[in-house]
Amino acid sequence: MSDAAERILFEEPGGRWWLVALGPALCLVVLVAEAIIGSGVHWLGLALFSVLLAGLVALQVVAARRHASVLLTPAVLRNGAETLEVADIALVLPEADPFAEDLEPWEIAPSLGELSGVPRRRTAIGLRLRDGSVVRAWARDGDGFRTELERLVAHEADEADEAEDGER
Repeated sequence: MSDAAERILFEEPGGRWWLVALGPALCLVVLVAEAIIGSGVHWLGLALFSVLLAGLVALQVVAARRHASVLLTPAVLRNGAETLEVADIALVLPEADPFAEDLEPWEIAPSLGELSGVPRRRTAIGLRLRDGSVVRAWARDGDGFRTELERLVAHEADEADEAEDGER
C-alpha cells in the first residue's frame, strides 16, 4: 500500500491501557492509609486484590480495543472487528433530527462491527453503500468522524467523476 492509503484520518482506540493501573494505585493508597493509621497492613489481601483488579480491567481494555475501536484511512473504515473499503461507501447520510417522531431508515440499519448495535456513548452515522444497502458506522467523537467521512467520500466521488470524464 502507498503511504497515502496508510495515513490515519481518524482513530479511536476503544480502551486505554492506563486504566489498568487504577486498581493497583487504589490498593497502594489503601496500603499507605493502613500504614499511617497503624491498624495493621493487609499485605497479602491488597496484593491479591491489586492483581485481580488489574487483570479484570486488562480484559475489559482488550475487549474495548477489539470491539469498540475506530480507524479511518483513505482506503478503509474499521469499526470494531469489521473493515469496510471506503470505495464501497456511496454516501454519508444526513444527521437524524432528534425531535422527529419517526426514525430515519438508517437509524435501524445494522451497525458495523460484530456487536449487536452501536456501542454505548458512541454516535451513529448512516452510510449508504454502493450496493444500495444502508449501515451505521459509529464513533465517540461523532462530529469529527462525520467530518472526516464526508470529506473522504466527497473526495472519492470527485475522483470517480474525473475518471469517468477521462474515459469519454
